[in-house]
Amino acid sequence: MGKMTFEELLAKANAESKRAKPRHEESQLQRVCVRWFRIQYPELAILLFAVPNGGARNKREAGIMKAEGVTAGVSDLILLIPSGGFASLCIEFKTEKGKQQATQKEWQQAAERAGNKYAIIRSFDDFRTEVRNYLPPPMQRKA
Repeated sequence: MGKMTFEELLAKANAESKRAKPRHEESQLQRVCVRWFRIQYPELAILLFAVPNGGARNKREAGIMKAEGVTAGVSDLILLIPSGGFASLCIEFKTEKGKQQATQKEWQQAAERAGNKYAIIRSFDDFRTEVRNYLPPPMQRKA
């Protein structure tokens, strides 16, 4: 897919969120945000990654993943770039009414104690603002 303008991305995000089933709203938002980030910051794209903690798994597969280090509550995305005195930016996507689970709150506290910034994102505008505020000016670009 070619580069999309900010207006095209925003229109796509709005269209997808209206069509999406409620259980997939966070996923739709996350996909649009990742797409925007990769277009805006291609040189940093590899350092923004998802943590595959969710999804249905059978007991055996869940056991293997836990043994490999999967940890309940870890944020949905991590931007592995130090900035503003933080080691990284941890991003948790929630719907407008979504609430953190206890494991997510515990992980947030641990991540913040370790020197990371943690943000709960509820919209594309939240994400764009958070990223632009987090990254130092030389890395910033216009939408």
